[in-house]
Amino acid sequence: MASLVQGPRGTADVLPGESYRWQYVESKLKDICERFGYKEIRTPVFEHTELFARGVGETTDIVGKEMYTMTDKGGRSITLRPEGTAGVVRSFLQHGLLKEMLPVRAYYFMSCFRYEKPQAGRWRVHHQLGIELFGAPAAEADVEVILTAKAIIDGLGIGGARLEINSVGCKDCRTGYHTALVGYFSAHIGEMCETCKDRLARNPLRILDCKSPVCQAFAKDAPVILDFLCGECSEHFNELQKLLCETGVTYTINPRIVRGQDYYSRTVFEFIHVGAGAQQSVCGGGRYDRLAEYLGGDYCAGVGFGMGIERVLLVMEAEGVPIPKPEGPEVFLAFIGDAGKKRARRLCRVLQNAGMYVLYDLNSRSLKAQLKYADRAGARYLIVIGDGEVESESASLRDMRSKSECKVDLEAKAILKAVAERRLLAEETEIRG
Repeated sequence: MASLVQGPRGTADVLPGESYRWQYVESKLKDICERFGYKEIRTPVFEHTELFARGVGETTDIVGKEMYTMTDKGGRSITLRPEGTAGVVRSFLQHGLLKEMLPVRAYYFMSCFRYEKPQAGRWRVHHQLGIELFGAPAAEADVEVILTAKAIIDGLGIGGARLEINSVGCKDCRTGYHTALVGYFSAHIGEMCETCKDRLARNPLRILDCKSPVCQAFAKDAPVILDFLCGECSEHFNELQKLLCETGVTYTINPRIVRGQDYYSRTVFEFIHVGAGAQQSVCGGGRYDRLAEYLGGDYCAGVGFGMGIERVLLVMEAEGVPIPKPEGPEVFLAFIGDAGKKRARRLCRVLQNAGMYVLYDLNSRSLKAQLKYADRAGARYLIVIGDGEVESESASLRDMRSKSECKVDLEAKAILKAVAERRLLAEETEIRG
């Protein structure tokens, strides 16, 4: 029996002392997305199973092996979202966003659920940023999405990521390519895993995405899609490269990138970093021009990417990128006796409502223990309130860094003013120093 105090395998807790790292990254990502014109969207954590089977692809590892699917009390098959794009497109179609002024841009933070073998940077519950841009079929849109990802990576101070691009063509391109893949892989059918034997007839492109080391070994010599691109797809890929060069973005062509979802067409890309864990991909995406049609809507070109927050944090740690820790309480109100406690409690609430980060001791510990707690909490200023302070309506405001003190009236406005003045004085001293 599993321990009740042990989280399920493949999951991780973000503890209070660590959450500032996530908040810092998410804040940076949000600011950059909005600077590029993207607005936030939030979708349900579960969808109808058919949405992912049709959108992501029945022969993908995601749908075939990794989804958390259940039957609800109404007898409907429901799946915890394994990725973000299908649910976002469903929302766009349901609410008519693709019939409004185009292009439409959206970003999201979400948790996704996949039953995978846990590895570094790869969890069964993972969190990601995603962006979607719909209504712009030109390679110009691909470049904007790539530049958005690059701006995020650069903005976080990550220096070792490299961009790899490929084209997986369109339906017409893949007809000839699939024939070539079937011819190649048929010679290796005895070596294939059972899943890939099934894929050979249904969707041989997915064999290239197989995680089995045996399948990966012979897949590396398979034909490449770039040799089968039609004229329009070849032109789109050439235009993508031209625009990337014009913007000064360095890239390499990796003809083995196919991504894990069937909805991709034409451009696919990844930002690779050795510190991102087992898969080394810190960000991946591409174009999915037919996805809206797959889900029952009209044609609407789309392009976007997903970026794993866990992997971003792994990379930042590997590169030693500093993440500033939040400061402790502005003021800690220590007290002696019942009158001091009562005054500290009331003053704490007034100051908190005025917007200041203030704490006092809820456990009525000794003054020595309170001072130790204030120090560990990282309090900037300390006020000790006892009977004498209550009677005189004043106390000492102590700077916990410089150890200097000043007298302050025991009322909120006076404390707010005194702290602001001391902060300004400390900043000026630091600048002069």
